[in-house]
Amino acid sequence: MIRTTRRFFLLLALCGAATVNAQLSIEITGAGASRIPVAIADFAGDPVARIVAGTARSDLERSGLFRLVDTGSAQFDENTPINAGDWRGRVDALAAGSVGRSADGRVEARFRLHDTQKGGVLAAKAFVTGSEQLRLAGHRIADEIYEKLTGERGIFSTRIAYVVKAGGNYLLQIADADGQNAATALKSTEPIISPAWSPDGGKLAYVSFEKKKPVIYVHALASGQRHIVANFKGSNSAPAWSPDGRRLAIVLSKDGNSQIYSISADGSGAPQRLASSPGIDTEPRYSADGSVIYFTSDRGGSPQIYQVSTSGGDVRRVTFEGSYNVSPRPSPDGRSLAFITRREGRFQLAVMDLASRQVQVLTDSHKDESPSFAPNSRMILIATEVGGRGILSAVSSDGRIKQRLTVAAGDVREPAWGPYSQ
Repeated sequence: MIRTTRRFFLLLALCGAATVNAQLSIEITGAGASRIPVAIADFAGDPVARIVAGTARSDLERSGLFRLVDTGSAQFDENTPINAGDWRGRVDALAAGSVGRSADGRVEARFRLHDTQKGGVLAAKAFVTGSEQLRLAGHRIADEIYEKLTGERGIFSTRIAYVVKAGGNYLLQIADADGQNAATALKSTEPIISPAWSPDGGKLAYVSFEKKKPVIYVHALASGQRHIVANFKGSNSAPAWSPDGRRLAIVLSKDGNSQIYSISADGSGAPQRLASSPGIDTEPRYSADGSVIYFTSDRGGSPQIYQVSTSGGDVRRVTFEGSYNVSPRPSPDGRSLAFITRREGRFQLAVMDLASRQVQVLTDSHKDESPSFAPNSRMILIATEVGGRGILSAVSSDGRIKQRLTVAAGDVREPAWGPYSQ
């Protein structure tokens, strides 16, 4: 997996996607009520070991679920015997490891996670990567620790996409989930909106105005090649991938008002209309199992969220609380639906439990938009506004853990959290 991601970044550079200095910086603004105490000792071996261990520590700390305990100057490798009793009462788990180099210059990061409560080893793995991908090894180690201690799959080695407006340019950027290693996939003087990851993480669909109208493209990230999927009369917007990656739900106005269609992801064949409305239907998103599409419509007089089968047919209303609910985003685990609701003039992130239909507002901001679930469904990334400038914010699905991601110079919008690496 690390080698695959390394190839992605190397190919991205070869295709002219330049790394920029507009790195996202993360500020933790809220944490879980009860955090798991864990320690990661300084890794032994090559001096670059500090980068691997430091990245893993930072990942766990910013998750809001862990309290990192300082091991002082203690340094262990993965084979050092650990006396659990020396650590019991201080931490629930202790990670130790080492970093070495092979003859061909590759880096091997090894680690072992010790259970200080019951004794024994919870995890032991090795990751091999190039020296330019040391942080990815740290992300992988953090993912392993996270999963062993929470029972959920970690998301630290995933990526995010977003759009930065800086001066007169729009940059479609891809970065690690912590905002580092940002690279520009597309630069344009015209707006770029609605990036959406393919299920395999190898492509982005998005809307570009470079032809002086909204046109939908699919962009292969490794090669830099892209093709037009929809350039019909009128507006072409809001692409969303089917779970199998074969089709896109899109919004077209070629027959009048904006309506929901489905089209092959390679742009071949005629688009299939999925619903009809005298109003505007927009913002489609496939459910996790691919059986239905959620979308926004004003067919009832005010914007609300509806659903329709992926084969078309009867439409069913989903939201009933309030007069304005838009931007539906079903969670990858199929249990909840994130959306933007307007309450007392403020646009805020809300989540609906799809079994109980209970709704919880997660933020207290004023201009939230474009929610995007992490692939483990635990965190939601949104665009919002602070001090008149667009930033990104991440909040846990229970509202307890909050982060703020900003770029020093530029407006940040249109976030999309990528899938797990294949």
